Amino acid sequence: MPWFYYVCILLVRLLLFLFTRLEVKGKENLPGNGAVLIVANHMSLADPPLLGVSLGRVVMFMAKRELFKFKPFAYLIHGLGAFPVHRGQLDRNAIRQATQALAQGQALIMFPEGMRSRSGKLRAAFPGSALIALRCDVPILPVGITGTEKMKGIGWILRRPRVTVNVGHPFSLPPVHGALTREKLVENTNIIMRHIADMLPQEYRGYYAGESVV
Repeated sequence: MPWFYYVCILLVRLLLFLFTRLEVKGKENLPGNGAVLIVANHMSLADPPLLGVSLGRVVMFMAKRELFKFKPFAYLIHGLGAFPVHRGQLDRNAIRQATQALAQGQALIMFPEGMRSRSGKLRAAFPGSALIALRCDVPILPVGITGTEKMKGIGWILRRPRVTVNVGHPFSLPPVHGALTREKLVENTNIIMRHIADMLPQEYRGYYAGESVV
């Protein structure tokens, strides 16, 4: 990774240390090497850099294309390993970059909901993460984030909100026999999201507050 990656890591760590009370649980569950798809809930612009510095491994992640229009933030997230994706459509270039990253044995972060949850509760997810996981046949690491929904405006800096990153155990999706239909993608997306829900307190589980997979 370029030197700028490590500069960004240090900067984000300093900001989190100064302005939040961060706790990372289960970091040892992330494999130290090899391809892995990391999936997490999404509530704040802080979530991607938060995961970038919390997991103890160089990561890449998809970020909505609009974030790259604001140059200072674009430099930051690009330096942390981000690449753009068009939301709400089949972005073949983003899928190709994701597939290539996993084929090279890298760790890739995706937010299956596709956008921030304003309520803090899990939203119905898009099937992109399931599609990539099944295509690449890689382990999936579920992560639950709490506290970043309080990082709004300016006042949160003084309050130093408690932010928790809860890392689960890797799992694999069941093999799909025959054509990969939309129904199968939805089914596997639900499996992924229930794993994420298990990493969250009940009040954050929202659309996936039903039966646990654990």
